[in-house]
Amino acid sequence: MGKQDLNLTRNIGIMAHIDAGKTTTSERILYYTGLTHKIGEVHDGAATMDWMAQEKERGITITSAATTCNWKWNDKTYKLNLIDTPGHVDFTAEVERSLRVLDGAVATYCAVGGVEPQSETVWRQADKYNVPRIGYVNKMDRSGADYFEVVRQMKAILGANPCPIVIPIGAEETFKGVVDLIKMKAIVWNDETMGAEYDVEEIPSDLVESANQYRDEMLQKAADFDDVVMEKYFDDPSKITEEDVIRAIRKGTVAMELVPMLCGSSFKNKGVQTLLDYVCAFLPSPVDTPNVKGANPDTDEEEDRKPDEDEKTCALAFKIATDPYVGRLVFFRVYSGKIESGSYIYNSRSRKKERVSRLFQMFSNHENPVDVVGAGDIGAGVGFKDIHTGDTLCDEDAPIRLESMDFPEPVIGIAVEPKTQKDLDKLSNGLSKLAEEDPTFQVRTDEQTGQTVISGMGELHLDIILDRLRREFKVECNQGKPQVNYKEAITKTVNLREVYKKQTGGRGKFADIIVNVGPADEDFKQGGLQFVDMVKGGNVPKEFIPCVQKGFANAMKNGILAGYPLDSIKVELLDGSFHPVDSDQLSFEICALNAYKSACAKASPVLMEPMMKLEVVTPEENMGDVIGDLNKRRGQVEGMESSRSGARIVKAIVPLAEMFGYVTALRTITSGRATSSMSYSHHARVSSSIAKAVLEEVKGRVDLI
Repeated sequence: MGKQDLNLTRNIGIMAHIDAGKTTTSERILYYTGLTHKIGEVHDGAATMDWMAQEKERGITITSAATTCNWKWNDKTYKLNLIDTPGHVDFTAEVERSLRVLDGAVATYCAVGGVEPQSETVWRQADKYNVPRIGYVNKMDRSGADYFEVVRQMKAILGANPCPIVIPIGAEETFKGVVDLIKMKAIVWNDETMGAEYDVEEIPSDLVESANQYRDEMLQKAADFDDVVMEKYFDDPSKITEEDVIRAIRKGTVAMELVPMLCGSSFKNKGVQTLLDYVCAFLPSPVDTPNVKGANPDTDEEEDRKPDEDEKTCALAFKIATDPYVGRLVFFRVYSGKIESGSYIYNSRSRKKERVSRLFQMFSNHENPVDVVGAGDIGAGVGFKDIHTGDTLCDEDAPIRLESMDFPEPVIGIAVEPKTQKDLDKLSNGLSKLAEEDPTFQVRTDEQTGQTVISGMGELHLDIILDRLRREFKVECNQGKPQVNYKEAITKTVNLREVYKKQTGGRGKFADIIVNVGPADEDFKQGGLQFVDMVKGGNVPKEFIPCVQKGFANAMKNGILAGYPLDSIKVELLDGSFHPVDSDQLSFEICALNAYKSACAKASPVLMEPMMKLEVVTPEENMGDVIGDLNKRRGQVEGMESSRSGARIVKAIVPLAEMFGYVTALRTITSGRATSSMSYSHHARVSSSIAKAVLEEVKGRVDLI
């Protein structure tokens, strides 16, 4: 296989709010690029990209599916690696890791709903990873569709610089095509061929004036990024060629200072071919993106790699999936060099070599075997033993560690047990595979009750996990009531001397430490243990100090009130003493553990609960009821805004403990007319009366065992 021209590769994702039509748009892309011969529909449960049974039933996307397809534009064939990301906030990790490896994205909006709360979340995630985007306003055939209103909202809400490069011909049920402002031609889709064929016509007479006006606005924006366009615009705008405009808009898009806007109706097969043309025209290739930066794992010095197959290899594993036929699939993006099947690759986290047994390019959930995945490409491999999400794969003689991805902590847990005892192994096997795939899903054993507790980002997230256990791993589970993932904190600093002595005949155990234990400093942002060694004169030998630190760090996993973990504490080791024969590393570790328990009990420990950011879009007349209900749930309303369609948006911070079953309650209050979206904000201190109730409940669970 010859070397690919990287200028003709596009790694793109489709990102949007729930129900903006991401998966439908992806389906059309697969259809028009010739990968599928029939069009799958989300609402029929037949979408190619939504291949999991749960996705088909619920009509939502849960895992980001990766697919490779080709598209011809300007007499060149472009290779598109397409990732369809979920819109639901419970699966935020999927969006995060997809954006991490993409070069560009198509931000999709519903022409009626416009910029919705989740659109803002994914927009900010794309900003974080510097992903250039183009905008696509979908569902132009729905009643209430308004393309220019969505463009206005993007400016007002997202602070973007949208630049329409098409304007619609008709709207709602009369939507039949678009005017391409770059070519100044009308594109009208043919209804008989499901929109697969279209005619290029002259612009309808009633749209000529507004087409000229919007073209002029587009040229003004394009001129900011290209001197040639600027000169021609002031001398004679009619001399500006198609190539000039495309070059200028591409510069603005790649620099993330411009968002070209298109519209269509993916479900009615209108607008997707134009979208594909302009994905090729404006979104960056791997060559247009800055060199990927990483650190040398040995020296911690910054290094970078350029997108070239002849460079040293550097790739990022961004997703693990379990395939029933080929086993554990690792998805990776190759930034430089190449990965060949049958070769070895070095993992800079585990510092071990792994054999690449087989490589695939993915077509949704089918695999096409390939021999090489080169720079700038996305592929998947099997046969790896120990590769996790976020690992860097590289050459052993040129190790590099790319910045990994940060995932939010789970906020909700439920206890699960198999319905029959013989399924115990199946359950633990299934849970460990699912936890490998999803970094925001965690499994632990509750030390006090012995139960298996699974934790995730929300009720829907855990629902899907249990559903997958049932279908993929054939395990029926009993589940407990949802439990909130509380944390503990201490509120004052305690000075303490802890002596650990044990004499058992022969060599004994001895350790003695004096410590200050208290809340971490304000500016200690990363959480965990802030450890300060202040020992003078060798009273505690140097080799035992790391053991004291390790003892405290391990102890933080279990708080003093109910065994919930502590987020951060500060420990100052002031002094101590040792015995020349009886002191050893374990003695100091146990001594630190005992000191932690004694100190935390005296340091006024408090319970912390997860607080959620909630946005409710509700009709005006239900607003009082919605706010009244939030007050009952200990919510703090932070603001109210009017949305474009006359509805009101209520923003609030609410404790997660009060939010179980909220979606159903909200439907009841508003007769099904309101929608809500919720994401984790922070942990906050629980009032003493509620803390007391929580602690009694935990104690009750332990007493039952």
